[in-house]
Amino acid sequence: MAEAKDMWRCPVANCGYVYDPDRGDRRRHIPKGTRFEDLPDDWTCPVCGASKKNFRRLSDEV
Repeated sequence: MAEAKDMWRCPVANCGYVYDPDRGDRRRHIPKGTRFEDLPDDWTCPVCGASKKNFRRLSDEV
């Protein structure tokens, strides 16, 4: 599991998906090791479909 500074959470109520670069996104063919910043601009939350621009860095939530 990556450090909180490298993980991003979807802010949509009842979603809570966390993008972890150590896992990538298999559904969208994003390989392990891909930083959030390097995801395509049109990438969306695999759970609820929220836009990448809506995500918040996990370490900023503390």
